[in-house]
Amino acid sequence: MKILAVIPARGGSKGVPGKNKKLLNGKPLIHYSIDAALQCKYISEVLVTTDDDEIIKISKSLGANVPFKRPEHLAEDTTPTLPVLQHAIAFLKEEGKEFDAICLLQPTSPFRPKGFLDKALKTFQEKQTDSLVSVLEVPHQYNPHWTFEANEKGILHIATGEKQIISRRQELPKAYHRDGSIYITKTNVIESQNSLYGQSISYIVSDIAYYVNIDTLEDWQQAEKLAKTLHL
Repeated sequence: MKILAVIPARGGSKGVPGKNKKLLNGKPLIHYSIDAALQCKYISEVLVTTDDDEIIKISKSLGANVPFKRPEHLAEDTTPTLPVLQHAIAFLKEEGKEFDAICLLQPTSPFRPKGFLDKALKTFQEKQTDSLVSVLEVPHQYNPHWTFEANEKGILHIATGEKQIISRRQELPKAYHRDGSIYITKTNVIESQNSLYGQSISYIVSDIAYYVNIDTLEDWQQAEKLAKTLHL
């Protein structure tokens, strides 16, 4: 299976200005995702899509391919990820390059244990699903079987639609949430279904010790502490 790693890295950022090129424990933030992709034996090519000249220079120096400068209309604060991936796929197709799947690595989730990406891609190929996402387990108090939604009359009902609540924590089925570290999707799903997930999703459970999702300065400070603790 031919797999393209895509790392989206806009130059702009409101929460942490210039975060993708900002030094985190002495390395540009984007370094961590590029390095993880380059070390993965299942990745055929590592591509960075950005609108920023300095990020282009940094990415190329780290060994990533940056074959184009992302158009401005795909580099706004509100730009979704899907059209950014579709643009990259279409550009490479014109160059005669096609891939079976896209592995999206967001720089804002920089820390991944050694071998974790290999394990994720191996699982994706074994499960033969449309996509795979990395996840963390939802704490039991937030399990969907223990959460409620209110109807138009202000009456609560169990979010899962069940009539009776599960009374014991030990009986709760495990629930998961996306942690943002890894998304893998078949290329034809992105193109034809206009989706990052498709009809079937497999998963891999992340190590919470590596978890951070950088959106604010507080998140950045947490990431700095983690990088030092984990010697990254």
